[in-house]
Amino acid sequence: MAPLSNGQAVIIRTDRGLTIEGTRITLYDVMDYFTAAYPAKLIREKLCLTDAQVNAALSYIKAHQAKVEAEYQEVLQLAEDNRQYWEERNREHFARLAAMPPKSDQEALRAKLQAWKDRLEFKV
Repeated sequence: MAPLSNGQAVIIRTDRGLTIEGTRITLYDVMDYFTAAYPAKLIREKLCLTDAQVNAALSYIKAHQAKVEAEYQEVLQLAEDNRQYWEERNREHFARLAAMPPKSDQEALRAKLQAWKDRLEFKV
């Protein structure tokens, strides 16, 4: 796929997907604002882009809307899969930590902390 040039701004493919050259902003970032009907000026301000960069991104999205939307859905699904993976992994990790007996030197600290919490509850 040849990059789309609009003056100075170019849309390129990186390992993160379609990206505005020279930035870390993907077309999917722009797409969120575009689908929410944000005007180009507000998209520019929100993402700290130039007019040329926003125009290049919007032009590319409009010219290849079906393809960009399909790819965006894949990106969203991958993000959801990653979120679920890490939630499950963290759940298992914290379950193992919770099952571990407290260290003896920490029991006194936990008692002091609980005493402070109890005192604070009466003040509220």
